Amino acid sequence: MTRRGLILVNLLSVVLLGCSDSAPDKPELGSVEGVVSLDGQPLSGVSVYFKPTVGRQSIATTDEQGHYEAMYMIDEAGVKVGDCSVMVEWGPDGSGPAIPPKYGASSELKLTVKPGDNVYDITMTSK
Repeated sequence: MTRRGLILVNLLSVVLLGCSDSAPDKPELGSVEGVVSLDGQPLSGVSVYFKPTVGRQSIATTDEQGHYEAMYMIDEAGVKVGDCSVMVEWGPDGSGPAIPPKYGASSELKLTVKPGDNVYDITMTSK
């Protein structure tokens, strides 16, 4: 094989090895979905943050029925498997009743994400 052919084969190998659907350091994820409600009423337009002990957080936004699905990346659903803290707050375009501090800025919510499907309803009370 000529030197030029060898360089082309090596370059093609590097390009193909670099093309992957996921990062080699991406953690194991579990899907997390549920409904957010306050005093029995679903909340639309709130953001839900899932912060693992170490690593990237996942984020979700509720729809009109209060349903959410957590996203690890913009095009990939999931939350890192293991323990995480959960926080609820109004998104930049949302407004409504005040989120009680124990669910928001001073959140006491915890979740252990398992591989596979996880349903985590967040039932908040203002009292």
